[in-house]
Amino acid sequence: RELPITYAYATNIFYGDFVTLVRGDLQRISVTTGVVGTLMGVFLGCRYTNPVTKQLTFSQYWPASTAAGDAVAIVCDDPDTVFKAAMVSGTTVIASAARCMIGQNLAAVNNTGSATTGNSANAVLADTSLALTAALPIRVMGLVPETAVALGTGTYASISTATVTLASALSFTPMVGCDVGSLAANGQYIASGSYVSSVTNSTTVVLNAAPLVAFASGATIVFTQYPEVLVKINFGLHKYYAGTAVA
Repeated sequence: RELPITYAYATNIFYGDFVTLVRGDLQRISVTTGVVGTLMGVFLGCRYTNPVTKQLTFSQYWPASTAAGDAVAIVCDDPDTVFKAAMVSGTTVIASAARCMIGQNLAAVNNTGSATTGNSANAVLADTSLALTAALPIRVMGLVPETAVALGTGTYASISTATVTLASALSFTPMVGCDVGSLAANGQYIASGSYVSSVTNSTTVVLNAAPLVAFASGATIVFTQYPEVLVKINFGLHKYYAGTAVA
């Protein structure tokens, strides 16, 4: 939809930023843990009459304090839109999602976008506890296999609760949050439903939970990073899904 931007609004709004309505005008909103009924959607660029050149301008982002009374934002305001988002461990450090995070709620990270590209740097905070908090703003709908990174494999030796011991040292350090699975004797992949919670040393990896399917003796353990996920705004946080109107 096209929605008006507050005259001379003093904050940059980048393509992909979360936005809300304040007394009928669009403004950027910082979303981390979520507040019911505040989100309006995601900013997808704008147009306005440049106050200096007097020319109609189309922009990837809203430049702060532009004195344009006809500024209009393009907003994706459908509460059920599914977005592709980056997973980060904090700020902009790329992290990983895992299969067992699908259907869970995660927090967002409110990063500052780029005036060079006009794009937002907002991201999803990689979770290491699988919190079920209803107030978290992001619901994970799926993984993005196209950008998955095969980190490497190891040979299974033993497990104690969720602490996995490998037969030999790994040549890489598994990323916290990366998906863990194993290979069956017939070559099929077996999802464990677990991810890396911490790394003790090159032969010991701690999972967030014991695998759903027990690792076979001497099985090949597969570590996969998923830096991107498919997400939507969590139910109840969007203005359209909140029973009580918010100014």
